[in-house]
Amino acid sequence: MKRILFAIFLLLMFTLVACSSSDDTASEDVNKDEAVETDEVSNDDNGDAAEEEAEVDYYQTPEMDFDLGGQTLKVVAWWDMEITGEDPDSIQARENLEALKEKHNFDIEYITIDFGEYQERITASLLANEPIGDLIRVGKKYTIPSFAQQDLLWAVDEWVKNENVFNLQFTEEIFQYEGQGYAFTDAKANIVQGLFYNRTLMDELGLDPIQTYIDEDNWTWDTFAEVVASANQDTNNDGQTDTWGLANPSVLERALASNDAALTQGNEQTLDDPATVEALEFTASIFEIARPTEGGDWTEPEQFFREGNTLFFTGADFHYNGIVNDMPDYDIGFVPFPIGPNADGYRTYEADIQAIAIPKTVENPEQLLYIWEKIFDIQSIYDYPGQAQLESMFSNEADIENARLVMENLNVLDHFTFNNDVYWNFEAELLEGTAISTLIESHAPAFQGAIDEVYAE
Repeated sequence: MKRILFAIFLLLMFTLVACSSSDDTASEDVNKDEAVETDEVSNDDNGDAAEEEAEVDYYQTPEMDFDLGGQTLKVVAWWDMEITGEDPDSIQARENLEALKEKHNFDIEYITIDFGEYQERITASLLANEPIGDLIRVGKKYTIPSFAQQDLLWAVDEWVKNENVFNLQFTEEIFQYEGQGYAFTDAKANIVQGLFYNRTLMDELGLDPIQTYIDEDNWTWDTFAEVVASANQDTNNDGQTDTWGLANPSVLERALASNDAALTQGNEQTLDDPATVEALEFTASIFEIARPTEGGDWTEPEQFFREGNTLFFTGADFHYNGIVNDMPDYDIGFVPFPIGPNADGYRTYEADIQAIAIPKTVENPEQLLYIWEKIFDIQSIYDYPGQAQLESMFSNEADIENARLVMENLNVLDHFTFNNDVYWNFEAELLEGTAISTLIESHAPAFQGAIDEVYAE
């Protein structure tokens, strides 16, 4: 709020200052290897500054002066990335874009390609040195290391520094290869992964409120397992369990993420890492008390949960609206996946993360990053990233706060970068009861072989 008031104050001040116009005439050619010249501040006859810039407490790329000659910048994704919405943030970003288009003489086109053919099409275009777009959304699993190894994309580290715009974790950590970052994003609200739970069923079963565990800082793997087991009940005394604690038979990825563990790290398998072993053991133990499969496909756990007789379902924010719409008679809550013994807080995770990259054939990557930065360098009306989304999803304040707890800490799992069969075979044997030591010994070579295939230059 202080920033907003300060910005309003500055805006009022600007109306009182007589400004002389600076030279916005841009050169036709800008050499990307030359140092970027910043706009000079015009002075009046008394030598006083005629323009002032609002002071901010974060890095901003200095003003650049260039002319793109009417070029149409193509932004490619598997959905329409055009800036829409009538909230103040979206309106401000659109206004920034229009001003930039006029100043730097360019237009912009948003291209949507069906997800089913997306990876194949953009890969083919990059390999042919005829990229579909200037800014293309890419998945990490086929970008790092593959696209980076083949020198198909620009490293963008030197131009991605504005923390008010960019989610710096993506460039500085997630999309890194050999010390350089190859993608960026302005999306600072991470995916929400955790546990949806049926408050109505919780009350019917006489269980302690799940929120109490969060409030008392006692939501761990152990307490989660206890709650799951306590919800497995025969409520009609017919000798058969008719309510269940957990709809999902496997929690492997969530166990890994919640314990700061992984099956692979860069070009090495990490199956025998102590934190990974803990996650494997926990996954096997939860499988024993989760609701058994009835032979359904990957959608079965969500369908189980919608029946109203299962307490927990592990899912992500995109599941929520559909669940709530289909369960109007139930109160649905959200809590983080419990903290593992190797972690110091709650985690969300991604196993198929994506961001924006610039093909190496683009001659002016620094100008494109500059434009992207200036579009989204706004003073948001919201108190935190993702506020509008969370407040539109959840009506319960505790659920909102729980979602915020996980959004702040993102772990990325890379095992789907490699031959997916290796992972699925490994998980299947884990759930079949294979001893952890045997599982690691027998599958480590397959994991490392799959990694070597991808990282071999």
